[in-house]
Amino acid sequence: MFLEDEFIIGRIRARRISVSVLVAVTAFAACIAAMLALASAARAGQTPQASAQLAALVRPNDVNSGSLLFPSKEPGFYVEAPRLKSDVAIDVSGPIARVKVTQRFQNPSQGWVEGTYVFPLPDNSAVDALKMQIGERFIEGQIKPRQEAREIYEQAKAEGKKTALLEQQRPNIFTNQVANIGPGETIVVQIEYQQMIHQSGGEFSLRFPMVVAPRYNPAPIVQTVEFNNGAGFATPRDPVQNRDKIEAPVLDPRENARINPVALTVYLKAGFPLGDVKSSFHAVDISQDGDQARTISLKADSVPADKDFELTWKAAPGKMPSAGLFHEVIDGKTYLLAFVTPPTAPDAAAPPARREVVFVIDNSGSMSGPSIEQARQSLALAISKLNPDDRFNVIRFDDTMTDYFKGLVTATPDNREKAIAYVRGLTADGGTEMLPALQAALRNQGPVASGALRQVVFLTDGAIGNEQQLFQEITANRGDARVFTVGIGSAPNTYFMTKAAEMGRGTFTAIGSTDQVASRMGELFAKLRNPAMTDITATFEGIAAENITPNPMPDLYSGEPVVLTAELPEERPAGKLQIIGKTGDQPWRVEMDIANAADGSGISKLWARRKIDDLEARAYERQDPAALDKDIETVALAHHLVSRVTSLVAVDVTPSRPADQPLGSAKLPLNLPDGWDFDKVSGENPAPLGGAERHGSATPAGNAGPEQAETQALVASPEIANMMAAAPTAKAATMIAQKSSTVNLPQTATRADEQIIRGLTMLLLALTAASGLAVWRRRLKRIIAVGAKRNGL
Repeated sequence: MFLEDEFIIGRIRARRISVSVLVAVTAFAACIAAMLALASAARAGQTPQASAQLAALVRPNDVNSGSLLFPSKEPGFYVEAPRLKSDVAIDVSGPIARVKVTQRFQNPSQGWVEGTYVFPLPDNSAVDALKMQIGERFIEGQIKPRQEAREIYEQAKAEGKKTALLEQQRPNIFTNQVANIGPGETIVVQIEYQQMIHQSGGEFSLRFPMVVAPRYNPAPIVQTVEFNNGAGFATPRDPVQNRDKIEAPVLDPRENARINPVALTVYLKAGFPLGDVKSSFHAVDISQDGDQARTISLKADSVPADKDFELTWKAAPGKMPSAGLFHEVIDGKTYLLAFVTPPTAPDAAAPPARREVVFVIDNSGSMSGPSIEQARQSLALAISKLNPDDRFNVIRFDDTMTDYFKGLVTATPDNREKAIAYVRGLTADGGTEMLPALQAALRNQGPVASGALRQVVFLTDGAIGNEQQLFQEITANRGDARVFTVGIGSAPNTYFMTKAAEMGRGTFTAIGSTDQVASRMGELFAKLRNPAMTDITATFEGIAAENITPNPMPDLYSGEPVVLTAELPEERPAGKLQIIGKTGDQPWRVEMDIANAADGSGISKLWARRKIDDLEARAYERQDPAALDKDIETVALAHHLVSRVTSLVAVDVTPSRPADQPLGSAKLPLNLPDGWDFDKVSGENPAPLGGAERHGSATPAGNAGPEQAETQALVASPEIANMMAAAPTAKAATMIAQKSSTVNLPQTATRADEQIIRGLTMLLLALTAASGLAVWRRRLKRIIAVGAKRNGL
């Protein structure tokens, strides 16, 4: 009886425990329900801006065509990047090309966006026009001082007006920002520029760059500590100007289709009977219109923007022009363009001086693939051409440096063979620390031997952002040496290569494929033997003209013409242009009657561009940077040119983005240049998008973690930080397959807050039930044990 009573009491207690557990679970469930209700209410009552921000995001299943998606902060949602397509029309008239680049920015998303596109142009381009098309309307861009243009753009962007801003970051790198592109909308921006046609060795050439190669940007270091503020602290000087402006997200070609298609047509009117016309790197169709004109178009409708387009042409046999003179009258002034090819030195000229050649080869990660093979072949060929009484050395660099012979050695057969074997064994990896290698070449090779000619031959793709540091090194320590640059690869930094050679009184040679190694290096060997013409000066007879560019005139090499522009103070002046110089030890002189100049178009722009280049090149001589900037601004504004201190800005007068709609911003991604190895550029942990190579820092966030640095590289403005996730690396960017609506993609879009709360609810219910059951079991065991003991069991 007693045992039965205990069982009854135990059951009552168990029921009480169960009731307590049930009450606790019910209360907890009520709390969870309240939390869910609050979360739902919060979403229901979220601000229009937050709702609009969600509308600007997409889920993978929502995308119906090929799109580039970046992770957002909203789980399961992505930011769809703006798309770009470019059309290029190039009109060549004699020695001048007029280029029209039409960029179509398409917003495939459901939100309002701002797109920033980092793109290259020729380093000698005179950019003078920007037009923005909205429907049937065209809005002309206005040239303004850089800061004023930026303020106008930001104000228009904030007011919801469509606006475009074109800025120069380097003479060959520009950015185009287009704000307030509506959902599903396309904005057309047209850019125009002038450029000179290049001539060398009887060949004319035109180069249109299509992609900004990732740049290695050394981290700031303190070289000379200056304490100017009296506080006892000094900050390092950044060797890379506008480093955030020249970087852009770069796609891994193994995981993403090539983007940014380009259609291109060249209308060539040479001004003389044409011979061979060739495209170096792209398949083209060529149609003939008489003996002096050709139309060149891509065989494909468009090509991805991943390598430079190069067109070359020659005159028909016996029709090669030796001189040219053109003029243009603008605002009461005459602008003159003249070129003349000096005669080749006679065979009886004195033999070339003994040479001391320092070869510097870049074997960093950006040179991997075809580039390092082109560089190895070129350098091996150059070493094999040395004379036995020459001296030479080989320096290679990535983020480290090796001085192979540790100084100049005689070019004996044994030394040449050792050097060639060493060069052929080089592989491409690491960062591009170019400055130490250049310093070693200019400073550490000992004095120049009596009667010898010191030459530095630099083989590189020039994929660096600290050009000014290298220019300063060449200017300060070149001495009697001459610097020759050989640009390697599909997208070399021609601005750096050309300017380095100009400052080094040498010349620039471009090699874009192994097929060009023999011919282009052959031209270089001819130039290395001796300058064809030195001590060049240009004067006017009967005309007071001081604005002649370039100033000073550079030395010339075999096959290169003297090319100059000048501003004359009156319309159609009478007089003669005189150019004098020396070929070997022999004086040379040519006279051109200005009255015989042919009409030309765009010459004033070319003069202004070269005048600005002269001012920039001699900046180290100026003690007042502000005065230098003012001089550049004056020339640029007068001729409506984009420069380092001026920009083009276009603004629509009518606001289009509603005030309650947010604006997201992102840099448009770029292709990796053709032939580049993504792993060699980025390493196992991809560097910030925009191109630091492995083993080197390429962003201001040199001490930041990888995720933080990667975010800084992609985010174009503070607004995007509210939308983008903190890990948008090239590999994190997701390329959704074409026609993804036919593919059953996994549904990754979830409401994170609801799922977390539901998960916690289930977990806590399970824990509560398990806890209550455990208590009940312990109580039951104790009751049974007590009853058994009292009954003597």
